[in-house]
Amino acid sequence: MNISIIIPLLNEEESLPELSSWIDQVMLANSLSYEIVFVDDGSKDHSWEIIENLQKNNPSIKGIKFRRNYGKAAALNVGFSNALGDVVFTMDADLQDSPDELPEMYRMIMEQGFDIVSGWKKKRHDPISKTIPTKFYNWSARRMSGIKLHDFNCGLKAYRNTVIKSIEVYGEMHRYIPFLAKWAGFSKIGEKVVHHQKRKFGKTKYGFDRFYKGYLDLVTITFTSRFGKRPMHFFGLWGSLIFFAGFIIAVYLTYEKFFNLAVKMTERPLFYFGLLAMVVGTQLFVAGFLGELISRNSSDRNHYLIEEKLGLK
Repeated sequence: MNISIIIPLLNEEESLPELSSWIDQVMLANSLSYEIVFVDDGSKDHSWEIIENLQKNNPSIKGIKFRRNYGKAAALNVGFSNALGDVVFTMDADLQDSPDELPEMYRMIMEQGFDIVSGWKKKRHDPISKTIPTKFYNWSARRMSGIKLHDFNCGLKAYRNTVIKSIEVYGEMHRYIPFLAKWAGFSKIGEKVVHHQKRKFGKTKYGFDRFYKGYLDLVTITFTSRFGKRPMHFFGLWGSLIFFAGFIIAVYLTYEKFFNLAVKMTERPLFYFGLLAMVVGTQLFVAGFLGELISRNSSDRNHYLIEEKLGLK
């Protein structure tokens, strides 16, 4: 199979027939074999019934229905585990992503050797309440990940099948899949300017909470990618530096006590800063030590992604 298209959805009953028909036309015109995997993330409307009816007329359409709403990342993760295509696409169900972009993105994966091709909605049709936070997150993600993408949040992305089989998506980390892929060793990441259409039906399902959750997940993924298997390198370093600063303060105050008897150590604010630094430094060091023990005894402590073996089974 050439292409798998994973489409998470929540209450998108109006757009599903048009979207599936549009995809089918594009795939047939380009002689590409495909499957559409709709993942119903706890819809309360008739989305699932429509998916069932669409599947009766088109066996390339498949569906997964959650009992309740788990979020987009969960929907993508389940969709990825069921994808069969050589190239796996993600796209939104609201008709804002154009299926006409799929053949070219497929070619970039198969012929140009990219592991990931991310869509870039250079001209967006979103309200300012969404575009300004998006710009901030894209800037933050570029700085923290080192990946030069303009639009991490674009739902239209293409992945080589081996990429999505090697990562786990949870929380709000669906927008940081390129980061997860780079961490897993898939570093050839490109982007393509894609057409962004205005929402035709309904309204956006994303609330304000996605912004702070997305930021916290960005911090989490940055930390775990760098120090997940070696927490002592972070906590131990900073704990040692802070403890050493407190120790220097203690030495200085001890000197002052013996050579400047008029000064009482406990009456100086510096004494309490030094004491606090030594306590905090010790706590950080112990946290790193405990983290190292947990990491070394973790069931996946020696789990590494191996791309190829030669002469071995």
